[in-house]
Amino acid sequence: MKENRQKAILDIITRQDVETQEQLLQLLGESGIRCTQATISRDIKELQLVKELNSSGGYRYVRSVRRGDGEHDLRLQTIFREGVVSAAAAQNLVVLKTMPGLANAAAAALDRMEIEGMVGTLAGDDTALLIMTTSHTAETFCGEIREMLRQ
Repeated sequence: MKENRQKAILDIITRQDVETQEQLLQLLGESGIRCTQATISRDIKELQLVKELNSSGGYRYVRSVRRGDGEHDLRLQTIFREGVVSAAAAQNLVVLKTMPGLANAAAAALDRMEIEGMVGTLAGDDTALLIMTTSHTAETFCGEIREMLRQ
């Protein structure tokens, strides 16, 4: 599913200029792929997509030519998946419980993902606090974290 979605993203940005995550979400929906904006944000990060200026003066997503950070990002995502124990939403906050000593790594992984709707993170030893813009964003993102932990 993830592999097919990411392949579709690459196909879409190769065929046409895509300026926003919302536009990409809509184009994926038109091709029969349903997902959330947070999922798109993670895919963009994993695929190392960046925005570049197009010929008409707008911006478009393209694959980054820089590959050095990918290994670091992959390590952070692995730490996140293996280190997070639970996630709970409380209004516009998400509280992540991690294995001892891994909250900073989990928060760093999330910060690197540049998730839309996430204002910032704070981390202690085994707990990370994610500050989201709205309660809905927090609930949605918390659900996605739980889903990722089940995989």
